[in-house]
Amino acid sequence: MSLRITLEFTENDLEHFRSLARQAVETTEKLSSDEILAGARDLLKEVDENVEADYIRSRLGQLQILIDMLEDDGWGLQTVGRKRVLSALAYFNNPEDLIPDHIPGLGFLDDAIMVELLCRELKPEIDAYRDFVSYRSAAAKRKGVNEYELNRADFIKNREQALLSRMRRRRRRGGGGGGGRKSPFSLF
Repeated sequence: MSLRITLEFTENDLEHFRSLARQAVETTEKLSSDEILAGARDLLKEVDENVEADYIRSRLGQLQILIDMLEDDGWGLQTVGRKRVLSALAYFNNPEDLIPDHIPGLGFLDDAIMVELLCRELKPEIDAYRDFVSYRSAAAKRKGVNEYELNRADFIKNREQALLSRMRRRRRRGGGGGGGRKSPFSLF
């Protein structure tokens, strides 16, 4: 049996989490990318070894995709996206978070909530990266190459080709004006 608990955060509650996130942004200016990544990896390891709660494990497990985005040379996360992801991960390097991590059962609850909030904020970046990883895996199998030989430029080129193909199909079906007939304004 599972139990669903809904937390309702007021604007004041969310502002508190935003404040913690802003502090994390300030932290990124004091730490190197490698230090931030190491802290996130350490947290994942600690959760893997010490936390039984599935909710916390699944939420904190989402940190792995953020780490992957930063480390994947094929994805080549640009400066702005890189800074956003590093800022998100920096929160988890803060030893003075809302609930001290050493408290059994609850210590990582604030971290799990923060991951949920940050992943919602980073949803466009995460979705784009997941699309890229899916493309890369399928394209590598289709082409018979190592998937790490494919990169963002290949992905974008593939997307462009798909859009052009869709445009051509629509043109053949619709004759320019839609409905299978020529437009009265057709120049072609």
